[in-house]
Amino acid sequence: MNLNTTFKNKRVVVTGHTGFKGSWLSIWLLSLGAKVYGIALDPPSLPSLFDEALMSERVVDNRINIKDTNKVIEIIDEVKPDFLFHLAAQPLVRESYLDPVETWHTNVLGTVNVLNALRVVNHRCTAIIITSDKCYDNQEWLWGYRESDKLGGGDPYSASKGSAELAFSSFYRSYFHDNNSKVTIASARAGNVIGGGDWANNRIVPDCIRAWTQEREVSIRAPYSTRPWQHVLEPLSGYLCLAQQLTSESLLNGESFNFGPTSSLNYSVLDVVNELAKGWSYNLLDIEEKSESKANESALLKLNCDKALAQLSWQSTLNFESTLLYTSSWYLDYYSESKSIDPYELCLKQINSYSAEAKLTGNKWI
Repeated sequence: MNLNTTFKNKRVVVTGHTGFKGSWLSIWLLSLGAKVYGIALDPPSLPSLFDEALMSERVVDNRINIKDTNKVIEIIDEVKPDFLFHLAAQPLVRESYLDPVETWHTNVLGTVNVLNALRVVNHRCTAIIITSDKCYDNQEWLWGYRESDKLGGGDPYSASKGSAELAFSSFYRSYFHDNNSKVTIASARAGNVIGGGDWANNRIVPDCIRAWTQEREVSIRAPYSTRPWQHVLEPLSGYLCLAQQLTSESLLNGESFNFGPTSSLNYSVLDVVNELAKGWSYNLLDIEEKSESKANESALLKLNCDKALAQLSWQSTLNFESTLLYTSSWYLDYYSESKSIDPYELCLKQINSYSAEAKLTGNKWI
């Protein structure tokens, strides 16, 4: 079975389809022949990949708040999807400090609404609930977190993601674990995704691109914090791989998986800026370092992805340099004077290139 066979002519719901990751996932699914139905609010940034790639003309674009219980049930019942990917979220740690109530409502109750809609409709569906690497109770360990480690979080965002995982587990054990359910579910945890088409606030890559296109310095909030940086296509390939195998492997039902680079490949925020700057002819002299950091914002976080390798035969494809090259080249093409390739085609080009690299490296999901 391959991805084309799995998703061709299938009905796929993507919550959060107007966001950065949701747009990339929708483009990939469309390239695989899927019919994509979105559930989301308006795009979260201006510009946005969703608008730039004219995605409203390519998917069934439902502008619905994930917190609206009845509307979510109505759409799931109407579409009766073969697959569902739940990405809709309030995704920013700093924003969670400013509006914790909205963060909890969206990330926890929104997830509950999706799970409940699947329960009520009970149509045969494979669902992937995407949370975050920040769902773990971060102890600033030097080693990567495993799926069995304690959930939690000191900030509202992290705690809400840990709670979303608890909701996922509760619904699985209460409704989706036996033969009476037509729904199979799994959760996926990834974080610090970068790539072309991200214009969100308070993210290091969009902050750099905004600054450099305006010929000004970049302000770095926590330059020495490390993260498991990965290109957006890495976890998306994991989500697709997991959904593919979940359709035929009952033992995966109710399981959770980390998707990220190898745990030895953590790099600092400053490393990312330096590598990204190469394509923009910038260097350290152009960067203004600001080391202040919000309380409870983790300085060290990495994932152990051995389970994905062992049970899904999935592993990351790109190294750190390639990850930043993919990211930088997308923006360089987008901001070029000629603009010879439109954003949708830019994404398709990178999806095809990434898939070819995955095949060459022996990644079995491809």
